[in-house]
Amino acid sequence: MPVAPLSQKEIEERLAELPGWSFDGDRLSRSYRLGSHLAATALVVHIAQVQEELDHHSDLTLGYNTVSLTVTTHSAGGKVTEKDFALAERVEALAPAHGVG
Repeated sequence: MPVAPLSQKEIEERLAELPGWSFDGDRLSRSYRLGSHLAATALVVHIAQVQEELDHHSDLTLGYNTVSLTVTTHSAGGKVTEKDFALAERVEALAPAHGVG
């Protein structure tokens, strides 16, 4: 079943509930700074597990002690959908366990 893109207003309202996330160029994005490279790597692995559970995958970038992700729904023409916010909310919920403040 296709997923409908969200309107600009819906995206702005949902972003208000996700501090640190931004919307740019039809993508949601967020970067995290962690205490070490190992902590950042563990966060990437945890995000990958969630992506598999949701069957929705973001672009993940691992830096020395940073993790960045951008997410969009390819099946909706590269637009932001409810699936993107579901992933963002799950990532926000797990990030503190990895030392993100």
